[in-house]
Amino acid sequence: MNITYRKAKKEDFEQVLNLIKELASFEKASHKVSNTVGKMKEESDFFNCFIAENEKNEIIGIALTFTAYSTWVGRYLFLEDLIVNENYRGSKIGSNLINMVFELAKEQKVERVRWQVLNWNEPAIEFYKKLNATIDKEWYNCDFDKKQIDNFNRI
Repeated sequence: MNITYRKAKKEDFEQVLNLIKELASFEKASHKVSNTVGKMKEESDFFNCFIAENEKNEIIGIALTFTAYSTWVGRYLFLEDLIVNENYRGSKIGSNLINMVFELAKEQKVERVRWQVLNWNEPAIEFYKKLNATIDKEWYNCDFDKKQIDNFNRI
């Protein structure tokens, strides 16, 4: 198996979005994906995306990050998604993509790399444990979607 790793280009975003939708389906949340290729192209300055590509030029894995800021530690990388196509899991593709994320973290001299994992996604949790990641079970996610933002009334 010949896999190429590189930074994504705008021409890759259709395949990247397909992988994102595959992940959303796995997470039983397909209805929550509202992103588009056009939006990704417009907003590409806000994120980094590394891809794994097979010999047929099919994108089979991605690691998508963005820079964030913590009042406690300063700048950090948030790993929004690490996705490997189901047919290619167990082939070290996720490991190679996470290596690229940590190379970027070192290059940017950030203070932290952070990501989330669903509490029922045991294969991912085991992978992150092998990395020696700290898995915090104390914090809850708090979100407002676009509709909630639009309907927000000052308190």
